[in-house]
Amino acid sequence: MAFKVDLNCDLGESFGNYKIGGDDKIIPLISSANVACGFHAGDPVVMKKTIETAKKNNIGIGAHPGFLDLMGFGRREMKISIDEAKAYVLYQLGALGAFCKSEDVKLQHVKPHGALYNMAAKDYKLSRAICKAVAEFDNSLIILGLSGSETLKAAKDLGLKYASEVFADRAYEEDGSLVARSKEGAMIHDENEAIERVVKMIKEQKVTSITGKEIPIKADSICVHGDGEKALLFVKKIREKLESENILIQKLSEIVQ
Repeated sequence: MAFKVDLNCDLGESFGNYKIGGDDKIIPLISSANVACGFHAGDPVVMKKTIETAKKNNIGIGAHPGFLDLMGFGRREMKISIDEAKAYVLYQLGALGAFCKSEDVKLQHVKPHGALYNMAAKDYKLSRAICKAVAEFDNSLIILGLSGSETLKAAKDLGLKYASEVFADRAYEEDGSLVARSKEGAMIHDENEAIERVVKMIKEQKVTSITGKEIPIKADSICVHGDGEKALLFVKKIREKLESENILIQKLSEIVQ
């Protein structure tokens, strides 16, 4: 059986004088990029440069819309209405879409960011609002969401393409949700352990939760973070391991038809 997977990374998160991540070095090693759209991170100049670099390296470009929360980097939950959620996503898609249009590249997917991603994963109404915004903007876009989440259910119900995402360096609860960053053990710091977990998720469609119980999981795309101290080395190692296991790395548009 042939295995294939997308390798995605959250990028374009620098803002003004603040530089976050090593985008130029990470981009050639991944297959899809989730580009910040200015609400939780990123600015117009950073967005433009990130699109240019992604185009140069022929990787899939995705919008990474989040809450309007620069101070909290979009990781703080916010109480917003369904109408606001839809408008926020549509606004950010329009911003990033403009830069894609100027570079004559097609937007490939949409992945909500941070707290918006985690809230939507458990909230069908919020997920549906996000997916409606995507459908109205471009119904050919792929929704990238947590494996088994309400986000993917909403995408399916609205007839959108969707892909299941797993995380290389995050621990899972028994219900398939990510362990909150505030809890001990939320992050997998051992690189080799993280990589072995990824291979198991792809080949066996299972992951060991933080309680030790094995749970089912689907891995169309692996998220690797590009802003950690050892991010570049980790991405290189995970790519080498996948290739050695004969797992083909492809962008989402080549995996989700």
